Amino acid sequence: MTLNWPSMTDADRQREYSPSSRVPDGDIQPYLTEYRRASDAVWARIRERTDASTHVIAYGDADSQTIDVAVPTTDRPVPLLVFIHGGYWQQLSAADSRFPADACLARGWGFAAIDYTLAPEASLDQIVDECRRAIRVLADRADSLGIDATRLVVAGHSAGAHLTAMAAINPEGDDGDHTGIAGAVLVSGIFELEPLIGTSINEQLGLDREAARRNSPLGLDAAGMATALVAYGADETSEFKAQSDAFARHLEAAGTTVTMLEVAGRNHFDVILELAEPATPLGDAVDRLVRSI
Repeated sequence: MTLNWPSMTDADRQREYSPSSRVPDGDIQPYLTEYRRASDAVWARIRERTDASTHVIAYGDADSQTIDVAVPTTDRPVPLLVFIHGGYWQQLSAADSRFPADACLARGWGFAAIDYTLAPEASLDQIVDECRRAIRVLADRADSLGIDATRLVVAGHSAGAHLTAMAAINPEGDDGDHTGIAGAVLVSGIFELEPLIGTSINEQLGLDREAARRNSPLGLDAAGMATALVAYGADETSEFKAQSDAFARHLEAAGTTVTMLEVAGRNHFDVILELAEPATPLGDAVDRLVRSI
């Protein structure tokens, strides 16, 4: 697929970059409610287990700069699946993002959910920096957590896929401190941000063209990026599908090993619920990626 946004009207771009346009009545609240319900239930179960431990790790001074971690207490060190939530950089939190933890522990992995400061309180440059910093902290504390620092797989959904790509495509960041990402799972992501300018999505982000291009993984040098899984739901807008397809081609051209996956019967909001679930297309693809590292 090819990105068509340069030839679109403002109304077309608003529709194509609004995933809710593919949901009946445009109502995404049931999905957001399910993220939190499932996350609360999973975390409560894990806290009752004797073969797992949970941690809250600060990577900065702000309340939003924390990471929720669950790790098996046996057979360490374990691979770690790190999850960065979506919400167009303006919604959701780590508390809404714990739902994959149970399935990760069942596979013998650790799980971490990164919280970050939302727009407009933070700029996109700041949010990207926070996520890079959080991943570096996890890598630095791997030994004490029982994590294999060479097997950090970072997964992101929607805006979280963008943040994952920004961390993985430039793993050293501006300060030269490596994040240690061994694999990337990019689900329903957005990788070129300029189409958002002029839409309501940008009202809280405040992106201009320079900031959009600086933070667009599709325009950055991807040489050396870790193995990637690029996935999306079959019931997504054409532009969201095109964004993933274009970024997968960009990675392949840079020499990255890429697996593409379109998940039948799923839309932008429910596809992520299968992130680590066994006997699902996405969950099993993530499992294969982790095992390959």
